[in-house]
Amino acid sequence: MKIPEKYIKEIVGPNCNFDERIIEAFLNCPRSRFVDEAFQRIAFEDNALPIGYGQTISKPSTVAYMTYLLKPSENDKVLEIGTGSGFQCGILSFLSEMVYTVERIPQLSYKASLTLKRLHRKNIKFKVDNGHIGWNEYAPYDKIIVTASGDSIPEDLLNQLAIGGRMVIPVKDRIKIVEKDEQGIKTTDGYNCRFVEFVK
Repeated sequence: MKIPEKYIKEIVGPNCNFDERIIEAFLNCPRSRFVDEAFQRIAFEDNALPIGYGQTISKPSTVAYMTYLLKPSENDKVLEIGTGSGFQCGILSFLSEMVYTVERIPQLSYKASLTLKRLHRKNIKFKVDNGHIGWNEYAPYDKIIVTASGDSIPEDLLNQLAIGGRMVIPVKDRIKIVEKDEQGIKTTDGYNCRFVEFVK
């Protein structure tokens, strides 16, 4: 399915400040590959869509915005909490060296891994587990992104964030940008948002 020009110019571009690297990632990772056949005709509209098990694929504008806030670079090791459809993970795989993604629902993790394998993404590791505890085996991470909303920032994720690292996480329906340096943690607010609940 051809990616509509409007999708890039009016949805993705404005929400990533027309960052050329992010736009290229969206072109190489078509959202239509991550939704069921019933939603193919609306895959490039700016809507969240169901992917089963009470979960959704986020709006492309939200994925673009959170990716922009995360500021992934080609040498980054990234931890994603909430694999879901695999779409956000796929975008990040084009922008960073390695992505480690954790999903609590085995069926979603498996389906996402198949989709991303068909897109020839080889720099992703998958794990089925509780996202609140992160993935300590490969810590620390340069960047961490969380795709579900909770009441607070999990301490385990803060501990797994590298010095100089950056985390983007929804907390109480507002996106938070977390930066970690030698002096400690700095948190700033992004836009309001709506995500599925971060389940322990």
